Amino acid sequence: MERQRIMLNNQEILHGGDYNPEQWLDRPDILREDIRMMKKAKVNVVTLGVFSWSVLEPSEGEYQFDWLEEIMDRLYENGIRTILATPSGAKPVWLDEKYPEALRVDEWGRRRHHGVRHNHCMTSPAFRRKVRDMDIRLAERFGSHPGLLLWHISNELGGACYCPLCQKKFQDYLEEKFQGDIEALNKAWWTTFWSHRYQRFDQIEPPFANGEGSIMGLNLEWKRFTTWNMTDYMKTEIEALRSITPRIPVTTNFMKLYPGLDYREMAKELDVISWDSYPMYHNDYERLYDTCIENAFDHSVMRGMCKERPFLLMESVPGAVNWHEFNKQKRPGMHRLAAVQAIACGSDSVQYFQWRKSRGSFEQYHGAVVDHLGRTDTRIFREVEVTGSLLEMLKPVVKSIVKAKAAILFDWDNRWAIADMKGLSQQKKQYEKTCLGFYRLLAGLGVEADIVSRRDDLSGYRAVFTPMLYMTEEDTARRLSEYTAGGGQLLATYLTGYVDQDTLCFLGGFPGAGMKDLFGLYSEEIDTLYPSDRNSVKFTDGSSGEVRDFAEVLCVQDAEILGTYTEDYYAGGAAVTRKSAGENGGFAWYVGARLDDAAMKTLFLRVLQQAKITTCEIPEGVEYHCREDGEYRYHFWLNYRNEKVEIPEAAGEDLLTGERIDQGTFVKAMDVRIFREKKQED
Repeated sequence: MERQRIMLNNQEILHGGDYNPEQWLDRPDILREDIRMMKKAKVNVVTLGVFSWSVLEPSEGEYQFDWLEEIMDRLYENGIRTILATPSGAKPVWLDEKYPEALRVDEWGRRRHHGVRHNHCMTSPAFRRKVRDMDIRLAERFGSHPGLLLWHISNELGGACYCPLCQKKFQDYLEEKFQGDIEALNKAWWTTFWSHRYQRFDQIEPPFANGEGSIMGLNLEWKRFTTWNMTDYMKTEIEALRSITPRIPVTTNFMKLYPGLDYREMAKELDVISWDSYPMYHNDYERLYDTCIENAFDHSVMRGMCKERPFLLMESVPGAVNWHEFNKQKRPGMHRLAAVQAIACGSDSVQYFQWRKSRGSFEQYHGAVVDHLGRTDTRIFREVEVTGSLLEMLKPVVKSIVKAKAAILFDWDNRWAIADMKGLSQQKKQYEKTCLGFYRLLAGLGVEADIVSRRDDLSGYRAVFTPMLYMTEEDTARRLSEYTAGGGQLLATYLTGYVDQDTLCFLGGFPGAGMKDLFGLYSEEIDTLYPSDRNSVKFTDGSSGEVRDFAEVLCVQDAEILGTYTEDYYAGGAAVTRKSAGENGGFAWYVGARLDDAAMKTLFLRVLQQAKITTCEIPEGVEYHCREDGEYRYHFWLNYRNEKVEIPEAAGEDLLTGERIDQGTFVKAMDVRIFREKKQED
């Protein structure tokens, strides 16, 4: 049974960010000025202690917490609460000097030197012991502080360690998973190929860069193990804090679609989901809307882990970062739009890295609320101040949630398996981009979509989209069948059901795991198209769609054919089908080729109509979201265009102006409108 999560006790939208006063302890004038400026910017929360270990414990066993308590006291006296981080993301030099086992070993088998951050072995007993000592002392000293709002575990956990300790732990993990049966592992990983069979678990190495990388099951299981081991490490920090402060919620900050860890597994241990958002705004290769809709997708991934609770935007930047290929400043108005987008997608916070720019070292030019100028009359500070005032107006939205009627299945295991498969086109598989494309199409139709995993409960959704569900266990296939039998609309695509949880191909035709009956077909072949190749699908309603990249040759058993290929040796063959799941109105739709957006949009409209999900044409360059609580719906309209846009569907009380709109209004260029609408009684 999943542990009951602790609620975050916030009564307003959280506005603030990472604050590093330990860099300025010799400048009390700056520390005083920080408080004044925070109040001016409507900051009500800051994150402390993220990279403070060498100041909190300058030598082993010498703890210096007085400065931190003084800062927390002063913040609280001025209405600013604290998210207190454990400082384990960056170790002090004395720790690596005394406990070299705490240093990571890389994928080439080389022990790293001290430096940078996240350079720790998460298995190391010495490292875990020192972290626990620190966490216990922090909890004892600050657990009852009235300003403490939330614990923040480490920072942007990531990476893998290949040291002997981790290798032994991996072997033990495998032995337990396969119940001590090495032959079961050999069978699951198909190790007879290239004569790679194992006789004992202690022969198995991680997939070193100069070692074994040809066993797909090994590669996948190492990624699963890395997630498991990182989660196990994270749990030791959480348990230390909870042993002292059981009622203070816990979070850690995720990073976009970070490929190295399955965040859904880690999320199970957290009370609050939070993440760091750094889109490449104003780039020269896409529209601003496209940049922002990808960020909305990322927000929705995080929202999907929350179990119907708001998430937190833990880090963003009001100006430019320092690590993009081109570190372009946010243009005027963009920060306000980005902040509202986070709230619209389900966040209860807008926070920054960082409050004040560092004078030196790696992130001295990373954007901040307070620049090296140290003034409040800069453009960026004024935009943060305006945003803070806007967020105060959105207090009614706090703890409301997004209730989506559609879902897109995006799964870490599946993305790992697709990335590692040797076939099709390495450059064109683009699983993440395909899922994002589905999200963008639904958003353009005014349909909010949650992003879920193959193990999530689907019963609350009227339509579920499963692009490229390459890895499919029998349990997933069973639940998808039950979903459609219950009246749900399921749309799947090419590359569905090719391998099981160990990446072994199903025999007897794809999609496997019993899904041939669900869709009423099987795939005999899949063709990879060169960029110069052309094919299309002609639909029974007379419309057509362009085929690019991939096309499956389908053998239809008892499905209805909706579209057929027009070219090549499979011309006239089925390309798009659907099969009724019974008397409840459910259908299993199958798209055997990668089609252009226009064709997919037409198909999505049919699926959504069958699902009884209301759609509307969202104007180009405009983004729409809806949050709701027991009494109201909150409608968010964001305009990324440089001209005003009419919104015929807009109605309700404007939360920013108090104006009442009965039906239809405009959104100014690079602006937002937010309306509150009272729910109608059933």
